[in-house]
Amino acid sequence: MADTSSFSGFTKETVRFFEGLKRDNTREWFTAHREAYEKQVMVPAKAFVVAMGGRLRTAVPRIVAVPQVNKSIFRLNRDTRFSQDPTPYKTNLGLYFWEGTSKMESPGFYFHLEPPVLFLGGGAYVFSDSLLTRYRRAAADPKLGKELGKIVAELGKHEGYEIGGKHYKRVPAGYDPASPNAELLKHNGLHAGCESRVPAEFFSGRLIDYCFERFEPLFPLHRWLMKLTR
Repeated sequence: MADTSSFSGFTKETVRFFEGLKRDNTREWFTAHREAYEKQVMVPAKAFVVAMGGRLRTAVPRIVAVPQVNKSIFRLNRDTRFSQDPTPYKTNLGLYFWEGTSKMESPGFYFHLEPPVLFLGGGAYVFSDSLLTRYRRAAADPKLGKELGKIVAELGKHEGYEIGGKHYKRVPAGYDPASPNAELLKHNGLHAGCESRVPAEFFSGRLIDYCFERFEPLFPLHRWLMKLTR
């Protein structure tokens, strides 16, 4: 088992920081609480990325886990240039562990804290154009499509897991609307996950085991998606 001793848990102050930011999403509030952000969010988040990355590599050896902002840690600042929402900050902690050369175009595993909820998921949020084409061909393929159907059906048996990524109302042109994977052909991404209230494990090193156990049912989906990138 990977060494996870560098991570001892997040704190109550981690949760309180995001609760406070949600109530007062202003630069003034953030500036007044910057020290809490650095010590109670960033320090444990970096330790979590290192420890969780090590644990995930026991199952997915080429997983990428880089404890830096804009790498495995999503930036807190929002891009408001083309948004009607003027609030300057995200009110969540987002972490991503991926396999591949391009972070946002690679399948991976996602950690999302937005008190009072913790969401854990995996897959590919939105396919690039080239990956979408390969996905559709694979989903319609007799062998690969049957494998995908079984993976999705098995995920559906896990309590609390939901499949996401369905985007289109109709099966794309050139594909059989009667296909066993007709609904999956309406996707522009394919991901799954589960959410719960922030668990007691969040505040200890046991969070690594907690997350790994919930990522584990997603491993078959991850491996299937990785076939599209080769």
